[in-house]
Amino acid sequence: MRVYMDNAATTRVDEEVLEVMLPFLGERYGNPSSMHAMGIDAKTVVGDAREKVAKLLGADEKEIIFTGSGTESDNLAIFGYCRKNKSKGNHIITTKVEHHAVLDSFERLKKEGFEVTLLDVDRDGLIDLEELKRAITDNTIFASIIYANNEIGTVQPIAEAAKICKEKGVVLHTDACQATNYLEMDVTKIGADLITINGSKIYGPKGIGVLYKKRDIMIEPIIYGGGQEFGIRSGTENVANIVGFAKALDMALNHRDEESIRVGKLRDKLISGLLNLPESRLNGTHEKRLPNNANISFLNLEGESLLLYMNELGIYASTGSACSSDSLEPSHVIIALGLPHELGHSSIRFSLGKDTTESDIDYVLKEVPPIVEKLRKMSPLHKTMEEAIAAGVDKDFKH
Repeated sequence: MRVYMDNAATTRVDEEVLEVMLPFLGERYGNPSSMHAMGIDAKTVVGDAREKVAKLLGADEKEIIFTGSGTESDNLAIFGYCRKNKSKGNHIITTKVEHHAVLDSFERLKKEGFEVTLLDVDRDGLIDLEELKRAITDNTIFASIIYANNEIGTVQPIAEAAKICKEKGVVLHTDACQATNYLEMDVTKIGADLITINGSKIYGPKGIGVLYKKRDIMIEPIIYGGGQEFGIRSGTENVANIVGFAKALDMALNHRDEESIRVGKLRDKLISGLLNLPESRLNGTHEKRLPNNANISFLNLEGESLLLYMNELGIYASTGSACSSDSLEPSHVIIALGLPHELGHSSIRFSLGKDTTESDIDYVLKEVPPIVEKLRKMSPLHKTMEEAIAAGVDKDFKH
């Protein structure tokens, strides 16, 4: 049996998405910049896809920039705005629980002379809006706050944060890659000036992202060349992926409400069953989290070992962000919650999707508990959850 619970890493390409892509991987292979009939055909198709994406997001066509990934969209938003507008100020803000595409970009900007503030989160993974207000100075030009966390599924109050930033004259970017399937995606309701979306998280192809850029926001390119995408992102457009992205986004938003309810019920059953195991903990708030995310720490074992045993039984999950899965460091997100390294090393992210069934949940709840028990018997650690948290929490942690 195969149970795929790593949809936060990537989703499968939906059959309907693949169907609309195939012609552009075959006979309709023209370059949108060419002036002949095949090029004009490709350019028209890209324009139609842009129009569809814009309409779905409540945006203008000229506010949609196609990129090569969610990471590139994050980088374009961050470097593009901050470098373009450094003369206005050099203070920028983000949170301690961002995807590395954001955190590593901020680290790079530090080396370029920017002053960076990292906002704390509480034990549930939520930012304090008052702390955001206090962090903004006359020198602040930019903030990036993730919409829904890729590891623990926590949903940030992004619309409220956008209001604060707007009042203070600060441009706000949000990484909405994990949010797109389940949360509000109308750009006028989100309120952010720059929004990142990733095709591979919405049952579209890998290698395609979108950056929504509000029309009055000025950014500079990070890729130079032929001047495609309004001169902001050069490179021959990936017509097949662009068409696939538009179709995937259409399907995701049209089925969002019903799918959120269905998957949410399965997630709750999974969480409830796994928390019956002693010394287990749900990471992140239950109330303000994505309906497909269950991040559980199983104390007194190594998460990597649990993953290997699960893999042998056809259960596919992850220990955190797939983009940093080779790292031996504990999850920076779990540590940011004020939890000890033991819980960071023992956390497993189960991310459900539209193919997840109740029988999948039943299989996981049947097979995982015996593995946990076996690994704990092999472990030299025998702490209780209370002991681990008491020993590992930073005394200055804000509850």
